[in-house]
Amino acid sequence: MPKANVMPTDAWREARRLHAWELHEMGWSQKRIAEALGVTQGAVSQWFKRFREGGGIEGLRHHPAPGRKAALTDEQFAQIPALIARGATAFGFAGDQWTIKRVTAVLKQVFGVSYHPGHVSRLLQKYCPDWRDQPSK
Repeated sequence: MPKANVMPTDAWREARRLHAWELHEMGWSQKRIAEALGVTQGAVSQWFKRFREGGGIEGLRHHPAPGRKAALTDEQFAQIPALIARGATAFGFAGDQWTIKRVTAVLKQVFGVSYHPGHVSRLLQKYCPDWRDQPSK
């Protein structure tokens, strides 16, 4: 039966880095550690650099990528429900029905920030979950 091509998990990779450090502490050379763990000597070198520059063991732990900084501040996010409550006509739309495209346009108009409509949908779910239920003005 053929072996499945399974990608190692972040936890598995972290455990491998920690094990490399343990072997280093026992006096193993980087070359020997690399051979034992099935990685390159350069990888081991990078892990030890992370140890030195990243605060010891904490530098070897898995750290998810931080992602992009939010374009709006927390204060601006907090203003979104009040903007929605004003109604769509307050922003020049014919009819008071809110749509994702309209909210996207309002964010651009009020804050000067452009978001993809799909992201605006996620923002509304988080900061204004009842945005579609706002009473008409």
